[in-house]
Amino acid sequence: MTRIGRLFECLRKENRKGLIAYLTVGDPSPERTPALVEALVRGGADLIELGVPFSDPIADGPVIQRAGERALKAGATLRVVLDVARRIRTRSEVPLLLFTYLNPVVRYGLERLAEDAAAAGIDGCLLTDASVDEADAYAAAMHRHEIDTVFLAAPTSTERRLKLVAQYSTGFVYLVSRTGVTGVQESVSNSIAPLIQRMRAVTDLPLAVGFGVSKPEHVEELGRQVEAVVVGSAIVRVIEQHPGPELERELEAFTRSLKNGFGAHA
Repeated sequence: MTRIGRLFECLRKENRKGLIAYLTVGDPSPERTPALVEALVRGGADLIELGVPFSDPIADGPVIQRAGERALKAGATLRVVLDVARRIRTRSEVPLLLFTYLNPVVRYGLERLAEDAAAAGIDGCLLTDASVDEADAYAAAMHRHEIDTVFLAAPTSTERRLKLVAQYSTGFVYLVSRTGVTGVQESVSNSIAPLIQRMRAVTDLPLAVGFGVSKPEHVEELGRQVEAVVVGSAIVRVIEQHPGPELERELEAFTRSLKNGFGAHA
């Protein structure tokens, strides 16, 4: 069992809900990312998504797109992301999920990535634009190296796709709360509850909801329905707004406010 599996087992036994935090590795610099991860963990993040900056991020909204541009200018590549993960792992046992697009993985080499990611302490991988219909080789490579494969399900997903997501996912399933790109939203989409029910019907894996989650109120609402909540753009926006020496403090405080949204279930 990976650190991701152990986390959700622990959350279940303790009747707690998990907070998953996303950041783009290399924003504002690769050297600073490990300290930002530590700030997120101090604030209560249970699992960290390490975003690999990509030049054509079709699933990302403007906040994460800008973060990717800053990270690429700072020299972040998939290899650098793995180096950063290795540095994080020397100081923390927080579960790490590699969040990337397929193109950098193809360029790097699938088997090589699985081997290097495992050596760097990565626990899972999510390819945002990977087709679950063609997941055999990818999932097999990752599982050979004991890395979880997390797939996305959306309100528009067919029953067939949900079954394939359930078949190929390990660790947890990532539910997209709305169609479109990532980004801060004012309210939780009313399409997420039916998706949760549909996904529960085909898998016993823990469910995490992301895309548009930005406030403690969102965390509270979703925490009543799923095992974990994912916050991305709102965290990246804090990084964008506070690039100076106060960043780690601001990031920790914002993460703690989100975690407090779970209330008694934190």
